[in-house]
Amino acid sequence: MSKPYLKPLALAASMTLAVAACGKQEQAAEPAAPASAGSAPAAAATTAAAGKSVFDVGELGASTEACQDFDQFVNAKWVAANPIPNDRTRWGAFDQLAENSLNTQHDLAEAAAKDAAGAKPGSIEQKIGWLYASGMNEDAIEKAGFDPIKPALAKIDALKSGADVAGFIAQSYNEGDAYVFDFDAEPDFKDAKVQIGYASQSGLGLPTNEYYTDPKHKEERDAYLAYVGKTLQLVGLSEADAKKQAAAVLDFETQLAKASLSRVDLRKPENQYHYVTVKEADKVTPHFNWEKFFAVQGVRVDKGFSLSQPKFFTEFDKLLASAPIATWRAYLRFHAIDSASPYLSKAFQDSKFDFYGKTLAGQPEQRPRWKRVLGAVNGSMGEALGELYVAKVFKPEAKQRAQELVDNVRNALKARIQNLDWMSEATKAKAIAKWETFLPKIGYPDKWRDWSGLAIKPDGFYGNLEAASKFNYHYTIAKIGKPTDRLEWGMTPQTVNAYYNPTDNTINFPAAILQPPFFYADGDDAINYGGIGAVIGHEASHGFDDEGSQFDGAGNNVDWWTKDDKTKFEARTAKLVQQFNDYAPIKDKPDLHVNGQLTLGENIADLGGLNVAYDALQAALKKNPAEASEKIGGYTQDQRFFLNWARVWRGSVREKQAILYLNVDPHAPASLRAIGAPSNMEAFAAAFQCKPADPMVRSGEKQVKIW
Repeated sequence: MSKPYLKPLALAASMTLAVAACGKQEQAAEPAAPASAGSAPAAAATTAAAGKSVFDVGELGASTEACQDFDQFVNAKWVAANPIPNDRTRWGAFDQLAENSLNTQHDLAEAAAKDAAGAKPGSIEQKIGWLYASGMNEDAIEKAGFDPIKPALAKIDALKSGADVAGFIAQSYNEGDAYVFDFDAEPDFKDAKVQIGYASQSGLGLPTNEYYTDPKHKEERDAYLAYVGKTLQLVGLSEADAKKQAAAVLDFETQLAKASLSRVDLRKPENQYHYVTVKEADKVTPHFNWEKFFAVQGVRVDKGFSLSQPKFFTEFDKLLASAPIATWRAYLRFHAIDSASPYLSKAFQDSKFDFYGKTLAGQPEQRPRWKRVLGAVNGSMGEALGELYVAKVFKPEAKQRAQELVDNVRNALKARIQNLDWMSEATKAKAIAKWETFLPKIGYPDKWRDWSGLAIKPDGFYGNLEAASKFNYHYTIAKIGKPTDRLEWGMTPQTVNAYYNPTDNTINFPAAILQPPFFYADGDDAINYGGIGAVIGHEASHGFDDEGSQFDGAGNNVDWWTKDDKTKFEARTAKLVQQFNDYAPIKDKPDLHVNGQLTLGENIADLGGLNVAYDALQAALKKNPAEASEKIGGYTQDQRFFLNWARVWRGSVREKQAILYLNVDPHAPASLRAIGAPSNMEAFAAAFQCKPADPMVRSGEKQVKIW
């Protein structure tokens, strides 16, 4: 499970996002909303910006719709003309960029594979080429069947006690294979300059803990039970034995689920961090010795680490002591197979897709082999592939223009903080102090990661992935006890996304998002501020959302608010929670609503980010009065600003995936993001001459104003 405090702009399209998988670290079925079009981001603006006609007004609906449903007005025609491809569960602006990007990455990977034998020994080109080629060797993968995981299954079969299980988990982690819980390195919440270890809840095969106990998820539980049984049969168990073991697995995971926190609760910093000494941790888990675990991993934990969800680890320890060893073997056996399935023979691949793709997400077809292999390459050597990607497509002028936008939007955020009418001067001073320590990062890392310690072979796909998993795991945990590197990235350059991290107070904009429709290097200000400007504002506003506002500029989890200001802030955010609670986005499911508490952080960031970007646009237009009064395609600068905001959220989602997102995604549905923030802004109503009673106008007590 990824850390809840990393704040991406949007979640991945990949089905695997819903599952906190056990076993070998799950590689996404596709990169997490990857990257750019085949040409350079800046190049895409050349044609579009020539006449500044970067918005096709022919896509718009009737003008009367703008104040009724802005998403419908901007995006309905496009959605109707662009059905979801059969190998996807959603389709929109992010996904178009991802698809185009995969073609670029495909070219890079194919070229690397073709030239691998003659490439410089040990170079990233050679390693990517061999990794990709081994994944594309379907004949060898099919012939191997499940041979690659037979050693792991044999170890599981040999387990005879809870102590054996504890030893197996520790040894598996050392090999890069995670079971039951997650363990990694992150900044210390109380001293963010230093990295510490974090042990966190995981171990479930269904999307969230509610799927195990809520009656409304019985259908998914039944399908999961069948999938577990089928998975076990694929390695030779009889149907009867597989069914018996599947039932034991589901019961075992249900016990873990009952001790697991919900997605909403996991958003709270107090539930993400629980610092203990090793001796204190051993009292929580007397049957799992943490000193031995760390010794096997080869890391020193001097003062302590975060046992982040103690209730979960208490239950884990209870199961070590009380669960039948046959149940432990069934659970570990299933997860060893499940996590490896995408990289084994076709029967395993198809079985996993049938449950996670078709049943849970409603995806009709698997993605082509080359796209799935690229997903594995990104999951294993993503930054290395990003180094090749940047060299091919990212132009310096795009970075320079983006830096200007970042500076202007950040300045607008500072002004908004200074001019707030509900916050005291004391809290404002602390907020500005945090603002001053923001670190924006644009495009790609200043220093590329060293891959010299990773051995990749010309063949053996699963073995290559195992090598990468072990390499990446030890790369991460080697940071424990060392200073936090604020220049390190949590996303690859080829990712169409952006993020804020409160524990290092950085806002990060990968190269791949610096392209249309988000960004035009030579485009007009309105389009750019409505696109990438709002993205910049969104990430910066995360520093002051319900979660980010609990961290200071140094990345420490401290309270820098006065009591009165915190009360006022929470009253305002409660109104935003209610706004989104009221939305029922699935046409045929009027009883299914957005979870306003789960999506609160992203909704605050959307609202703050759009307001800040609008202010930055007005400042830019003051410097260029001619542009300020210019209409393009019949629309004013203010109108084009909001038009592009809605356009980047255009798209559609299959019903099953939409239901899944409501349960797991901290982002509201894209169609609601197009309208949620604008409906709270007087500037939007003025731009489109909306009346107070129009659906797109929230006024009076319903209007939400925060940052």
